[in-house]
Amino acid sequence: MSKTIEFYFDVGSPASYLAWTQIEAIAQRHNAELEMKPMLLGAVFQATGNSSPATVPAKGAYTREDFQRFATRYGVTLKHNPFFPINTLQLMRGAAAYQGTEHFEHYLSAVFTAMWVEERDMGKPEVVAEVLERNGFDPAQVMGLMGDPAVKDRLRQTTDEAIARGVFGAPSIFVDDELFFGQDRLEFVEQALVQGG
Repeated sequence: MSKTIEFYFDVGSPASYLAWTQIEAIAQRHNAELEMKPMLLGAVFQATGNSSPATVPAKGAYTREDFQRFATRYGVTLKHNPFFPINTLQLMRGAAAYQGTEHFEHYLSAVFTAMWVEERDMGKPEVVAEVLERNGFDPAQVMGLMGDPAVKDRLRQTTDEAIARGVFGAPSIFVDDELFFGQDRLEFVEQALVQGG
């Protein structure tokens, strides 16, 4: 029986971006079902007392270097966004709106690329609108979805679910009920998929 990977993420997290570039291929290699779960990292931090590594200058500088090591290992581009950290509430509502639809991966690709390759200021609505339009989305339609009470509830519920399961940062990946935190734990995710699979 194939296993399920549950991938909790926030597009404002460079670690989430790095893991996102790899997680689909991991699922395919192991014939696993991938469940992408948008959550609001700021709310997770608030609930758990955690904070971004960027709040400690020395740790932030080290983390940026370490992320580049992983980007090189994965063969992907990662640029340090000069506007980081960005409030991702609207962006994550957009992700929640498209979750489970044919547009979900395209939306994530557009937003992740704008954030971590193109270094765009995705905290500005006009920049978000331009990025969405360039990627074939109707910005007005997306903004409308971001304000939909059902979408807001979906993001809130997934975030609450993550916190209840012991999530404290992003990305957080579950195989069965085992938690793996960070883009640097993908090897252990693969190991868990092999065991008992």
